[in-house]
Amino acid sequence: MNRAAIRYAKAVLSLATDQKSAEAVNSDMKSIVNAIAGSEDLNQMLQSPVVKSSDKKAVLTKVFKDANASTMNLIDTLIDNKRLALLNDVASSYNTLFDRLRDSQIAKVTTAVPLTEDLKLKVMAKVKELTGKEAEVKNIIDESILGGFILRVGDIQYNASIANKLDKLKREFTFN
Repeated sequence: MNRAAIRYAKAVLSLATDQKSAEAVNSDMKSIVNAIAGSEDLNQMLQSPVVKSSDKKAVLTKVFKDANASTMNLIDTLIDNKRLALLNDVASSYNTLFDRLRDSQIAKVTTAVPLTEDLKLKVMAKVKELTGKEAEVKNIIDESILGGFILRVGDIQYNASIANKLDKLKREFTFN
Protein backbone atom coordinates (compact mmCIF):
# COMPACT_ATOMS: atom_id res chain seq x y z
CA MET A 1 0.00 0.00 0.00
CA ASN A 2 1.21 3.47 -0.85
CA ARG A 3 2.65 5.34 2.19
CA ALA A 4 1.06 8.61 1.11
CA ALA A 5 -2.33 6.88 0.90
CA ILE A 6 -1.92 5.59 4.45
CA ARG A 7 -1.04 9.09 5.70
CA TYR A 8 -4.14 10.58 4.05
CA ALA A 9 -6.28 7.76 5.47
CA LYS A 10 -4.91 8.32 8.99
CA ALA A 11 -5.58 12.06 8.75
CA VAL A 12 -9.17 11.54 7.56
CA LEU A 13 -9.79 8.90 10.25
CA SER A 14 -8.48 11.22 12.94
CA LEU A 15 -10.66 14.09 11.73
CA ALA A 16 -13.72 11.88 11.28
CA THR A 17 -13.26 10.39 14.77
CA ASP A 18 -13.07 13.91 16.26
CA GLN A 19 -16.26 14.83 14.39
CA LYS A 20 -17.97 11.56 15.42
CA SER A 21 -18.46 10.64 11.76
CA ALA A 22 -15.91 7.81 11.41
CA GLU A 23 -18.63 5.20 10.78
CA ALA A 24 -20.28 7.29 8.03
CA VAL A 25 -16.91 8.01 6.39
CA ASN A 26 -16.06 4.29 6.57
CA SER A 27 -19.27 3.57 4.69
CA ASP A 28 -18.32 6.21 2.09
CA MET A 29 -14.86 4.68 1.71
CA LYS A 30 -16.37 1.23 1.12
CA SER A 31 -18.62 2.79 -1.54
CA ILE A 32 -15.60 4.43 -3.19
CA VAL A 33 -13.63 1.15 -3.26
CA ASN A 34 -16.64 -0.73 -4.66
CA ALA A 35 -17.39 1.96 -7.26
CA ILE A 36 -13.80 2.05 -8.52
CA ALA A 37 -13.57 -1.76 -8.56
CA GLY A 38 -16.86 -1.96 -10.43
CA SER A 39 -16.14 0.68 -13.05
CA GLU A 40 -13.07 0.53 -15.24
CA ASP A 41 -14.08 3.92 -16.73
CA LEU A 42 -14.09 5.57 -13.30
CA ASN A 43 -10.73 4.03 -12.45
CA GLN A 44 -9.19 5.17 -15.75
CA MET A 45 -10.59 8.68 -15.32
CA LEU A 46 -9.04 8.96 -11.82
CA GLN A 47 -5.66 7.72 -13.09
CA SER A 48 -5.63 9.83 -16.26
CA PRO A 49 -3.34 12.86 -16.31
CA VAL A 50 -5.25 14.14 -19.37
CA VAL A 51 -8.64 14.60 -17.66
CA LYS A 52 -8.85 18.01 -15.95
CA SER A 53 -9.14 18.09 -12.15
CA SER A 54 -12.33 20.13 -12.42
CA ASP A 55 -13.91 17.39 -14.58
CA LYS A 56 -12.80 14.68 -12.13
CA LYS A 57 -14.29 16.66 -9.25
CA ALA A 58 -17.58 17.13 -11.12
CA VAL A 59 -17.85 13.38 -11.76
CA LEU A 60 -16.95 12.43 -8.18
CA THR A 61 -19.41 15.00 -6.77
CA LYS A 62 -22.20 13.41 -8.82
CA VAL A 63 -21.22 9.81 -8.13
CA PHE A 64 -20.79 10.36 -4.37
CA LYS A 65 -23.40 13.09 -3.90
CA ASP A 66 -24.60 11.64 -0.56
CA ALA A 67 -21.09 11.38 0.90
CA ASN A 68 -20.12 12.79 4.27
CA ALA A 69 -18.46 16.24 4.36
CA SER A 70 -15.17 14.67 5.52
CA THR A 71 -15.18 12.40 2.47
CA MET A 72 -15.76 15.32 0.13
CA ASN A 73 -13.00 17.30 1.90
CA LEU A 74 -10.65 14.38 1.29
CA ILE A 75 -11.51 14.39 -2.42
CA ASP A 76 -10.92 18.17 -2.56
CA THR A 77 -7.58 17.80 -0.76
CA LEU A 78 -6.45 15.02 -3.10
CA ILE A 79 -7.41 17.19 -6.09
CA ASP A 80 -5.59 20.24 -4.68
CA ASN A 81 -2.46 18.17 -4.05
CA LYS A 82 -2.69 16.44 -7.45
CA ARG A 83 -2.96 13.04 -5.72
CA LEU A 84 -6.47 11.99 -6.82
CA ALA A 85 -5.02 8.84 -8.36
CA LEU A 86 -4.54 7.66 -4.75
CA LEU A 87 -8.28 7.81 -3.94
CA ASN A 88 -8.82 4.04 -4.12
CA ASP A 89 -5.73 3.31 -1.99
CA VAL A 90 -6.73 5.97 0.56
CA ALA A 91 -10.26 4.56 0.81
CA SER A 92 -8.96 1.01 1.18
CA SER A 93 -6.42 2.10 3.81
CA TYR A 94 -9.13 3.97 5.70
CA ASN A 95 -11.29 0.83 5.85
CA THR A 96 -8.36 -1.20 7.19
CA LEU A 97 -7.43 1.43 9.79
CA PHE A 98 -11.08 1.83 10.84
CA ASP A 99 -11.42 -1.94 11.33
CA ARG A 100 -8.23 -2.00 13.42
CA LEU A 101 -9.51 0.91 15.51
CA ARG A 102 -12.75 -0.96 16.16
CA ASP A 103 -10.75 -4.14 16.81
CA SER A 104 -12.60 -5.75 13.94
CA GLN A 105 -11.48 -7.59 10.85
CA ILE A 106 -12.78 -9.11 7.65
CA ALA A 107 -13.08 -12.88 7.38
CA LYS A 108 -13.15 -13.94 3.73
CA VAL A 109 -14.96 -17.25 3.32
CA THR A 110 -14.74 -18.85 -0.11
CA THR A 111 -17.46 -21.42 -0.75
CA ALA A 112 -18.93 -23.20 -3.77
CA VAL A 113 -22.43 -21.95 -2.85
CA PRO A 114 -23.60 -18.86 -0.91
CA LEU A 115 -23.37 -19.07 2.90
CA THR A 116 -26.59 -19.37 4.87
CA GLU A 117 -27.15 -17.02 7.83
CA ASP A 118 -26.64 -19.96 10.21
CA LEU A 119 -23.25 -20.81 8.68
CA LYS A 120 -22.27 -17.14 8.68
CA LEU A 121 -22.87 -16.99 12.44
CA LYS A 122 -20.81 -20.18 12.94
CA VAL A 123 -17.94 -18.69 10.90
CA MET A 124 -18.06 -15.49 12.96
CA ALA A 125 -17.90 -17.55 16.18
CA LYS A 126 -14.95 -19.58 14.84
CA VAL A 127 -13.06 -16.42 13.85
CA LYS A 128 -13.69 -14.93 17.31
CA GLU A 129 -12.35 -18.15 18.84
CA LEU A 130 -9.24 -18.17 16.61
CA THR A 131 -8.32 -14.48 16.78
CA GLY A 132 -10.18 -13.10 19.80
CA LYS A 133 -11.69 -10.38 17.62
CA GLU A 134 -15.03 -9.74 15.97
CA ALA A 135 -15.14 -10.16 12.21
CA GLU A 136 -17.26 -9.09 9.30
CA VAL A 137 -17.86 -12.09 7.04
CA LYS A 138 -17.37 -11.59 3.31
CA ASN A 139 -18.54 -14.55 1.25
CA ILE A 140 -16.75 -15.25 -2.05
CA ILE A 141 -18.36 -17.78 -4.37
CA ASP A 142 -15.93 -20.02 -6.28
CA GLU A 143 -17.44 -23.19 -7.73
CA SER A 144 -13.97 -24.58 -8.53
CA ILE A 145 -13.44 -25.52 -4.85
CA LEU A 146 -16.27 -28.08 -5.37
CA GLY A 147 -17.39 -28.00 -1.72
CA GLY A 148 -16.23 -27.18 1.78
CA PHE A 149 -14.71 -23.75 2.39
CA ILE A 150 -11.55 -21.65 2.54
CA LEU A 151 -11.39 -19.23 5.48
CA ARG A 152 -8.95 -16.31 5.41
CA VAL A 153 -8.60 -13.85 8.28
CA GLY A 154 -5.61 -11.53 8.08
CA ASP A 155 -2.55 -13.81 7.80
CA ILE A 156 -4.42 -16.98 8.79
CA GLN A 157 -5.81 -19.28 6.09
CA TYR A 158 -7.71 -22.50 6.73
CA ASN A 159 -8.42 -24.56 3.61
CA ALA A 160 -11.15 -27.18 4.08
CA SER A 161 -12.18 -27.34 0.43
CA ILE A 162 -12.91 -30.57 -1.41
CA ALA A 163 -10.58 -29.45 -4.23
CA ASN A 164 -7.72 -29.09 -1.71
CA LYS A 165 -8.37 -32.54 -0.22
CA LEU A 166 -8.46 -34.11 -3.69
CA ASP A 167 -5.20 -32.35 -4.57
CA LYS A 168 -3.53 -33.73 -1.40
CA LEU A 169 -4.69 -37.25 -2.28
CA LYS A 170 -3.39 -36.86 -5.82
CA ARG A 171 0.03 -35.78 -4.50
CA GLU A 172 0.14 -38.74 -2.09
CA PHE A 173 -0.52 -41.21 -4.92
CA THR A 174 2.00 -39.66 -7.30
CA PHE A 175 4.84 -39.69 -4.74
CA ASN A 176 4.31 -43.28 -3.58
